[in-house]
Amino acid sequence: MHKVIHAAALAALLLSVASSAQDVERYRMPNSNFPISAAVEVPSGKSTIYLSGNVPPVADPKAAKDSVSAYGNTETQTVGVLTNIQKQLQSMHLDMGDIVKMNVFLVGDPDHDGHMDFAGFMAGYTKLFGTKEQPKLPARSAVQVAALANPGFRVEIEVIAVRP
Repeated sequence: MHKVIHAAALAALLLSVASSAQDVERYRMPNSNFPISAAVEVPSGKSTIYLSGNVPPVADPKAAKDSVSAYGNTETQTVGVLTNIQKQLQSMHLDMGDIVKMNVFLVGDPDHDGHMDFAGFMAGYTKLFGTKEQPKLPARSAVQVAALANPGFRVEIEVIAVRP
């Protein structure tokens, strides 16, 4: 009798684990190869992790701390921010493929007539997303903002990740 109860309990446990092991579903943008998901569906039972906004690390320690020279151009800042996010996620046993939503804040660049350097951002972004090594794409927004906390910052990124 106990063996039957244990077998039934084990079967129920395995069924619940199997149903909670559903994958995150990423929906591509129709008729596009742009490296973001149009939508991401997260099944119930997944833990979500909200990372605060990350800003670029210092690229040139000799430059003034409130200058763009200290942090680099938009591409350099993007790679620095995403690398910091990757390290933070890895410290929580996650990785870039676990990101389901990304919000990007870009400051207008005087070298681009005051407009955000979206091409520079994409050059950095595509080094870590949409690659053979990391093909999982987050849903993403990118907006231009008037300023960030430091006048040298051109990029700030916040993400939401899901524990697989």
